Amino acid sequence: MELHDFDKEFFEKFGVVCGVDEAGRGPLAGDVYAAAVILDKDTVIEGVNDSKKLSEKKREQLFDEICQKAVSWCVATASVEEIDRLNILQATMLAMKRAVSGLKAAPNIVLVDGNKLPDLDISAQCVIKGDAKSQSIAAASILAKVSRDRYMKQLAVKYPDYEFEKHKGYGTKLHYEMLDKHGVSDVHRKSFLKKYLKAKAEEEKNDR
Repeated sequence: MELHDFDKEFFEKFGVVCGVDEAGRGPLAGDVYAAAVILDKDTVIEGVNDSKKLSEKKREQLFDEICQKAVSWCVATASVEEIDRLNILQATMLAMKRAVSGLKAAPNIVLVDGNKLPDLDISAQCVIKGDAKSQSIAAASILAKVSRDRYMKQLAVKYPDYEFEKHKGYGTKLHYEMLDKHGVSDVHRKSFLKKYLKAKAEEEKNDR
């Protein structure tokens, strides 16, 4: 089934359909991003797919096309502080809620990638692996991913020691090497680094 075909039944039943997805739940650093996208029922954007299956260059191209062709779109975030205070799931739900709230048009149904729904005043439905099934969700996944990657490149300029432009905040070997060398910055998610920090403390204790 084509991604646009999946959305057809929702267009027929609800009229205005919104797709929602997130980017950046897993990294050790940086905000979590979410995007909401409303496409017209007749709009088909060639190449739109799960953002993880696309090259960075292709995502960048599709980002501009989605923004131009969407009836309405919004990208929103939840901060590192909110992630540490609320937990990553609740912070992600908050970012999704903010993205839907920021739309200039009101959807009648919100299709959310995954198995959890944000707290919305609109009808919503979970779609497991929705970014590979629904054009609306796939478009949202591209906007969220591109926006977050751009943000991590900005953080790389501000915090050059951590090479965020290479790993985008994910827990790669390089990222942990930079943490060992430079310590934890104020854009790192402390709640994600509890085990790492505990192990470092044990190391230092044993070295004394």
